[in-house]
Amino acid sequence: MALPNQSRNSQPAYLALWQSGELARRAENALSKLADCTLCPRDCHVDRLADKFSVCRVGRHAVVSSYFPHFGEEDCLRGWRGSGTIFFAGCNLRCVFCQNFETSWKVEGEEASARKLALMMLDLQERGCHNINFVTPEHVVPQILEALLIAVEEGLRLPLVYNTSAYDSLDSLELMEGLIDIYMPDFKFWDAEMARRYIRAPDYPETARRTIREMHRQVGPLVLDENGLARRGLILRHLVMPGAIAGTREILEWVARELGPDTYVNVMSQYFPAGKVSANEHVEINRNITSREFQEALQAAHEAGLRRLDARAPLRALMDSF
Repeated sequence: MALPNQSRNSQPAYLALWQSGELARRAENALSKLADCTLCPRDCHVDRLADKFSVCRVGRHAVVSSYFPHFGEEDCLRGWRGSGTIFFAGCNLRCVFCQNFETSWKVEGEEASARKLALMMLDLQERGCHNINFVTPEHVVPQILEALLIAVEEGLRLPLVYNTSAYDSLDSLELMEGLIDIYMPDFKFWDAEMARRYIRAPDYPETARRTIREMHRQVGPLVLDENGLARRGLILRHLVMPGAIAGTREILEWVARELGPDTYVNVMSQYFPAGKVSANEHVEINRNITSREFQEALQAAHEAGLRRLDARAPLRALMDSF
């Protein structure tokens, strides 16, 4: 079923809430929650307003590792001028195979005040990016809202992308409702024991199912404009793991059943050993996935009835087979 396109002249979702004063109210409410932080499923109850922290290792202000026009995202996000990615340091997961270990585990980056973060958004807009892409935002929702208010007041008009592991709280997603145009969650693991072993969060599968449903409720299936750029909706990512430990088939069947066959899904093949994975630790995943494993994942997506797979994924699989 073809989905309707959306005009390039349509306004991003957050403008109405800014004009009504709701964005300012939410930013104030979100910042108050930092005093006893339960903004993600870890429920750490630390006073981040006093610059304390726990699992995510980020206190009062966000830490940004980098920001730039990104040309490695899905075609519908990167377009021809790039997706304006802001990579937040710190993370509420502890993926042993993390491919951004220095950023997520070691929190390497520069502390960014609300104004500095707002200026990053405006700079990316000035450089012609098609959207603002918040990468790993789960633990810095209040800081994003605080900066967004400044950026919108100073002319930000790009769609917002919430690029997340799906280890979010419903409270945070409630704060983001009506502000985020495009949700882009991962669905990493289906099984609680695998999640405990590899990302240190046994409640991850249950949390991901709950939060992805909520993201889909807020924005619906992905809608593209006349140029093929994402304007609103959900893009779901799933990284295929060695030995099928992620539960790929179960995840894809759940997506088709719960969200619908027109859900836009990127089945990703780029796993490689990183982080704490080595010949001595987690040896069972100390290898790339095989072409056969990726082909089986794509076959599982087709058998589940999913009709909107990211176009580059089958191309990669075809190239890997030679």
